[in-house]
Amino acid sequence: MAIKLVTTAAELRAESARLLAEKRGSSQGLVPTMGALHTGHAALARTAVEQNDVVVASIFVNPLQFGDAVDLERYPRTLDADMALLDAEGVNLVFAPSVEEVYPGGEPLVRVTSGPLGEKWEGASRPGHFDGALTVVAKLLHYGLPGGPAADGDAAAYRAYFGQKDAQQLALVKRMVADLSFPVDIVAVPTVRNAEGLALSSRNRFLSEEEREAALVLSRALRLLESRALANEPLELDTAVALVESQPLVKLDYFDVVDPRTLEPLAENCKETPFRGEGLAIIAAKVGPVRLIDNVPLSS
Repeated sequence: MAIKLVTTAAELRAESARLLAEKRGSSQGLVPTMGALHTGHAALARTAVEQNDVVVASIFVNPLQFGDAVDLERYPRTLDADMALLDAEGVNLVFAPSVEEVYPGGEPLVRVTSGPLGEKWEGASRPGHFDGALTVVAKLLHYGLPGGPAADGDAAAYRAYFGQKDAQQLALVKRMVADLSFPVDIVAVPTVRNAEGLALSSRNRFLSEEEREAALVLSRALRLLESRALANEPLELDTAVALVESQPLVKLDYFDVVDPRTLEPLAENCKETPFRGEGLAIIAAKVGPVRLIDNVPLSS
């Protein structure tokens, strides 16, 4: 069956209920996106299709999480191509609402706040970003609730899929779901990279060939820490930072090793002591005009 596009919450709920009944399904998955989809998004959709009877993907460019109006305006809108990619992965429904549908009274007066967890790292560089992101994710998680019961009459299982590349957003969404008791399981999908190791991002299209080559230093530095962690060696973060800073087209914002749940720095693992346990190496930098983020889980 061909993928179907819906633009209102009412249509989404009705189609979700119809599909669950038609398929005699017991589970529904949601893949929230802002469009401009690439192979990384395809991996999210593919995982959701493998694990659920009905899958919804949302496409919504959320104005609340853009601090710069120019950045919001130039964010690529590629609905036809996005629909084709999702259709090829077996997604059933695309929910592509208007701004007026999501925020019918204009910008919401009440928002989800990300708290201290959202004020560091990306939050420090982009004030208010995570409040806007969590507010729309909360709404999308409500919109994506299964529109009807499972075939046996029980509530259908409900899962939502997020990429590991946006590690801080993932940690915040997991915490929001736990703290506010959302009836959904959050599934993390590993970062997808190109053949050279660059993490896939909708913003990569703005890189020149020279900038794209320079951006590879981010993943090289992360892999350096990963190899040291696996070997139970000191991480020697300073040498990895120096590697990034040796690339003149790259302007480093932050590069650190943190606890994957609290995002607090693990300073003791970045000195001369052998790495033990688990952590998350996170990095953000501007490459030319494009700001890129990346991360890699560390374990000994």
